[in-house]
Amino acid sequence: MPISETDVVIVGGGAAGIAAGRRLRSLGVEALIVEARARLGGRAWTLDGPVGPLDVGCGWLHSADSNPWLTIAEQQGRAIDKTPPPWERSSAQVGATIEDTKTFGLSLARYRERIDSLRDDEPDRTAAAFLDPDGRWNGLLDAISTWYSGAELHRVSARDLARYEDSAINWRAPDGYGAVVASHGAELRVELGCEVLRVDRQSRRLRVETNKGVVGAAAAIVTLPSALIAENEGLFFPSLPEKTRAAADLPLGLADKLFLSLADADAFEPDSRAFGKSDSVATAAYQFRPFGRPLIEAYFGGDLAERLESEGEAGFVDFASRELVGLFGSDFAKRIAPVGSHGWRADAWARGSYSYALPGRADSRALLAAPVEDRIFFAGEACSTPDYSTAHGAYRTGIRAADEAAAALRARTIAAR
Repeated sequence: MPISETDVVIVGGGAAGIAAGRRLRSLGVEALIVEARARLGGRAWTLDGPVGPLDVGCGWLHSADSNPWLTIAEQQGRAIDKTPPPWERSSAQVGATIEDTKTFGLSLARYRERIDSLRDDEPDRTAAAFLDPDGRWNGLLDAISTWYSGAELHRVSARDLARYEDSAINWRAPDGYGAVVASHGAELRVELGCEVLRVDRQSRRLRVETNKGVVGAAAAIVTLPSALIAENEGLFFPSLPEKTRAAADLPLGLADKLFLSLADADAFEPDSRAFGKSDSVATAAYQFRPFGRPLIEAYFGGDLAERLESEGEAGFVDFASRELVGLFGSDFAKRIAPVGSHGWRADAWARGSYSYALPGRADSRALLAAPVEDRIFFAGEACSTPDYSTAHGAYRTGIRAADEAAAALRARTIAAR
């Protein structure tokens, strides 16, 4: 690809880029996806596991009743698992009483109610400000934040959390969410292993410079993770400092998974869950027998995941083994073995898992999403105000950006007549 020409170049082949590519094709607009990885899907990635697919990226079809990926998965002929998620089921927690379960559930519900009550005319605060002072479950509530935001509560905007929309219906694709996303882009025009070095906007047509050559285009849709935009001030020439600042306001949190094989798995109920500790933020959550398979799906987030990533997969395995032994006895270590993981902070094309807004910076999502010169458009989960951090949020922003690009091209064509 020394030099290529297209109507629209799509930078990034994740959920947003694939959605944009499909939409443009349906509108009769020529588009090319350039993707630095050797695969499609971005932060949606399904590995082949020993007893079934493993989603090391996004795994839950959140707000499944309105999630566009559900319809896509069904159109692909894939099964959908509607088993209630572990957080809605009985816990495998050792020593947990019915009263413990009840009081924790009430604390979580009240915390969320306080967050949701934040009005737009009130100053933003950290999410930690909405905890009960000296609340018994504050450590665990903070740990949960690291799994859904990838960051501890003191780093996260309460207003951003309040704007998130969720129907509380969560289903899964046994074939893998990442497999659904990647398959949706299979018929599109794609150049893999193609890293974008710079988007030169000095001329009438954009010059997208890559490690494989230059792509000329009338418009571009940029779907890179916010971390990559924030870290690369030279991505656009001339620079777009307002985009760099907006992306920096929406850092990528870190939430990593570790899959462990589990011997004598029938001792656990399918899709049950235990926390390593109930009084600490530095703990993991363990889902036993997802889809009924003999596995443990372990979740690590925030500062804990950052530290363990620096130690490689062995760090995660050692930490999980210690917590599980503490819960289920010394013989438990003999029942588990690692079968899959991925460090998203170390991933050069992600630099994290999903975005959260810094306190006072929730409006930066709209700033990042805003078009530039009616020819550079932005999409990705960080650009979504109600659905950020999700594959369906990324999808919807990809559709929106594609419609904006197509409308701009049509307007130019009309004006040139």
